Amino acid sequence: MKIETGRRVRLKVRLQVVDGDVLEQSVVEYFHGAGKMLAGLEKAVEGLASGDKKEGVIPAREAFGNPAGQPRKTLARAEFPADAVLKKGQEFQAKAEKGQDVLLLIEDVRDQKVDVRLVHPLASKDIAYEVEVISVTDPTPPPLPASAVAMAEEAEEESPG
Repeated sequence: MKIETGRRVRLKVRLQVVDGDVLEQSVVEYFHGAGKMLAGLEKAVEGLASGDKKEGVIPAREAFGNPAGQPRKTLARAEFPADAVLKKGQEFQAKAEKGQDVLLLIEDVRDQKVDVRLVHPLASKDIAYEVEVISVTDPTPPPLPASAVAMAEEAEEESPG
């Protein structure tokens, strides 16, 4: 069975920033096409089958996001360092509401307001990958055996209705 949309996929995966830190080295399981895996990695493994191995590089825009698709937010100028000279394209490190690291990419500066995009800290990094497909399965459960269906029908006939 090959990896395609809707299949349950189990991979041994190693992700590393090109010329940088290892981000993940583990076994992962996901539903292909459900949006829970890096888009570039899903694209790279499409069509592979159990036992297949592949390695390559996911371009930054397909790994942790094209900044144009990231959420926007308007912040008060007072939330930035007082001595900072703010200009379009500048980046600031920050913490998101749930504590995860995020980059604030400045898009527009007005008198007391600053429009930013919330960008993943790795959004500008290419990601090297190595994968081995452990399994590809159909996510639907197998049909019930005929004997179980017959027992269910008998129980239904016996119950007062």
